[in-house]
Amino acid sequence: MRNILLTMFIFSSWLTTAAASDLEKEKRWSAQISDSLLTGEVCELKAGDTPFMGIYTEADAGPTGNAVILVHGIGAHPDWPEVIHPLRVGLPEHGWSTLSVQMPVLANDAELKDYLPLFDESGPRLKAAVDYLHQNGAKTVVIVAHSLGASMAARFVADNPGAVNGLVIIGMTVIELDDKMNGALALEKITLPVFDLYGSRDLDGVLASTDARARAAHKAGNSDYRQLAIEGGDHFYVGSEDELVRRVYGWLKAHYEQPTGN
Repeated sequence: MRNILLTMFIFSSWLTTAAASDLEKEKRWSAQISDSLLTGEVCELKAGDTPFMGIYTEADAGPTGNAVILVHGIGAHPDWPEVIHPLRVGLPEHGWSTLSVQMPVLANDAELKDYLPLFDESGPRLKAAVDYLHQNGAKTVVIVAHSLGASMAARFVADNPGAVNGLVIIGMTVIELDDKMNGALALEKITLPVFDLYGSRDLDGVLASTDARARAAHKAGNSDYRQLAIEGGDHFYVGSEDELVRRVYGWLKAHYEQPTGN
């Protein structure tokens, strides 16, 4: 009996480890980024007992009360050169502080279906990011998320109404492997402002699901959902970085900044 119980414990431990983010990979990235970071500062956040990396970049003009949580895509990190880095350093120039967070990751050879258990880990990380920004004076918090990170962010917002003030999804496909991963099902429950951005040369899955995402927002009765294609943009906005920052900031400004003047 003792051997059976021991075997069951080892098997259970293996399952837990197999479903968890690759924390050693996260640690390596954290060390590399800390040594080379030129803009912003690395901070340690905690989701329960699990520490994870964030990069906080304050608005150039100082705290404005407006902040963005940046969420990378599959297999990436908080200073990923495509999409994340341009937004991380570009939005502070327009008065929005950014907190780019390390989302759960797996080994490079992991398949999309292997990320399903990590959706349960993503929510506590996003909650920790929201708390960090509020503790640092942010009044308005918007999540800006890319690719698989957009699906994770949409699920978090759907499950936690009122946690943030808005959501920007960039290059989000509709994953039908499981309801938890299906961003369209999440959009059916979201009524706060949503900006759905994609590139005109985006991945086939992103382009094929534009109608499904729009229908989901309509089903939610979300009158503040907007979908926009960035002409010439691919999934990683190579060569379209400035346009990406301009579009995201333009939407943020229209929704959350008080007009000046008379």
